[in-house]
Amino acid sequence: MRNASLSNLPKTGLAGLQENWRSDLLSGFLVFLIALPLCLGISMASGFPPSAGIITAIIGGVLVSRISGSYVTINGPAAGLIVVVYDAVQSLGDGDAMAGYRFTLAAIVVASVIQILMGVFKAGRLSSFFPASVVHGMLAAIGIIIMAKQIHVVLGVTPEKGSLISTIAQIPYSLMNMNHEIAIIGFSGLAILIAWSMINNKTLKMIPAPLVVVLVGIALARYFDLEHEHLYLFLPDAHFLPHHEETIGLKFLVAISDNFMSGFYFPDFSKIATVEFWEAVVTISLVGSLESLLSAMAVDKLDPYKRHSNLNKDLTAVGVGNLVAGCVGGLPMIAEIVRSSANVNNGAKTSWANFFHGTLLLLFVVLFPRLIHSIPLAALASLLVFTGFRLASPREFAKVMGIGKEQFFMFTVTVIGVIATDLLVGVAIGILVKLTIHLIRGVNFSNLFKIHFSVEQKADTIFIEISGAAVFSNFMALKDALAKLENGKTIVFQLNDTYLLDHTVMEFFHDFQHAYEAQGGKCEFLGMEYHESFSEHPLAARRVKAG
Repeated sequence: MRNASLSNLPKTGLAGLQENWRSDLLSGFLVFLIALPLCLGISMASGFPPSAGIITAIIGGVLVSRISGSYVTINGPAAGLIVVVYDAVQSLGDGDAMAGYRFTLAAIVVASVIQILMGVFKAGRLSSFFPASVVHGMLAAIGIIIMAKQIHVVLGVTPEKGSLISTIAQIPYSLMNMNHEIAIIGFSGLAILIAWSMINNKTLKMIPAPLVVVLVGIALARYFDLEHEHLYLFLPDAHFLPHHEETIGLKFLVAISDNFMSGFYFPDFSKIATVEFWEAVVTISLVGSLESLLSAMAVDKLDPYKRHSNLNKDLTAVGVGNLVAGCVGGLPMIAEIVRSSANVNNGAKTSWANFFHGTLLLLFVVLFPRLIHSIPLAALASLLVFTGFRLASPREFAKVMGIGKEQFFMFTVTVIGVIATDLLVGVAIGILVKLTIHLIRGVNFSNLFKIHFSVEQKADTIFIEISGAAVFSNFMALKDALAKLENGKTIVFQLNDTYLLDHTVMEFFHDFQHAYEAQGGKCEFLGMEYHESFSEHPLAARRVKAG
C-alpha cells in the first residue's frame, strides 16, 4: 500500500476531481467490474429483482458520494443485508413476491428516515455500544445463512420451503440431485475465487476475481446453451421476469429488462400499521446503520492518508441514499467493506472514485442490458457462497477464540441466537450475555452504563484517569471526550484504579493510539502492569490482579 505524507492530503470537491481524476477513474472502473456481479447476486438472493442492486449502487455512487463524510468508501448493497431484506420480503409478502418487495421498499423508506435522524442527532457513536464479538458473531451467522441458501442455487436445485434448519438439512439432497451443467458453472466460479485468493501476482490481482467468474460463467452458459434450456429454477422472485409475470419459474440466467427505467418500482405503505412492518424497519435501520458505521471505520484504517470519516455525516448521507433507493425500487445500501478495500488498493484518492463507479454502472445497464441477461445465476451464487464463507470461515472462529474463551462464548451464542431466531433477537442475546459476564466479574450495576473518568491538561500533556470498570456499555462518554482532544499532545491514560477493561475497550485504545500517533501525538498507558489478561491476546479483556 502507498505511503502518504499527511501534509500532502488530496484535495476534495471539484479541485480534487481536477487533481486526481485519473487515479479515481481507474479505481472506479475496477470497482465497477467487481460491483456489477455482486449487485445482481445480492439483489436476487434478497428476493428483489436483479436491477434493484444496480439502482442502489448507482445512487450510492452518483448521489451519496457527493454528500457523504467519507473519502474512499464505496456505497452500495451488501451481503450482510441479504438476510434482513429477504426476511422482510417473506414476512410482509405472505408468499407474494411482488407485494413483499413493494412493502419492503416502504420499510426501507421509513428506515432511511430513521438513519437520517440518527446522523443529524449524532448517533454515529452508538456503534460503540455493540461488543466486538457480538458484531462478529452476527456477521458469521449471516455468512452461514447466505451459504445455506445459495449453495442450492450453485447446484441448480430448489429446496422445499421451510425454516433455515430445513434449508441446511436439504443440502445433501441437493448434492445428490444436482443439475450437472449448472453445478459445473457454480463450482467453476468457486474454484476461480479460491484460486484468485491464493495468487500473489500483483498484475493478475488487478483483474477482479468476480469479473473472471462472470466471464467464465457466460462462456459455460453458452456452451451448455442455457439461453434455450427449458429447465426452471423456482425462486421467490420469479415475478420479476420481464414481460413474463405469469411464469412460475425463473431461468438459470439473470432476467433483466432491456429498458432500465422499467426496473423502477414504488413502495406500498399499506402495511405501515402492522408489527411485521415495523420489525422490518427497525432491523433494516439498525443492522444497516451498524454495518455502515463499522465498515466506514474499517476503511479509515486502510486509507494511506489516515483521514477520518465524519461518521454522523456519512450516516446521514447513507440515509438520504436509502430514501431515494427505497422510492424507486432499490435495495438498502451501506458503506461496503469489500469494494471499499479494493478501491483503496486500486489507488483511489477521493470520493470521486465512488462517483465514477456509480456512473459506469449506469452507463453499462443502459447500453448493455443483454450482456447482463447472459450471466448465469449459478455464477452469481458462487460469489455469494464465497462471501458467506469469508464471513463465517474457521479462521474467524479461531480468531475470536484467540482473544479469549469468554469472547468465543459470546460469539457462539450470538451465532446460534441469530440462526435460531432472527438478527435482532440474536444480537440482543449476545449483548445480554456480555452484560451478565460483566456483572459476574464484579462490575457494579451503576458502573455498567456510566464510566468514571477525569481529564486534566498540564502543558502539552493530557492525563486521562479512569476508575472502576471501562466496558463496551459505558465508554461512549470517554470516546466522545477523546475525540475533542487537540492533536499533537502527549496523552497519558492512568489505569491504576481501573479494575476491569473489556476487549471492546482494549481494541478501542489500540485503534485510538494508532490514529492519534499518526497525527503526531503520543499515547502512554500507566497501570497496565497491575492487570492480568484473560488470554495471551494483546487486546484481551483485563482485570486487576488479586491481592
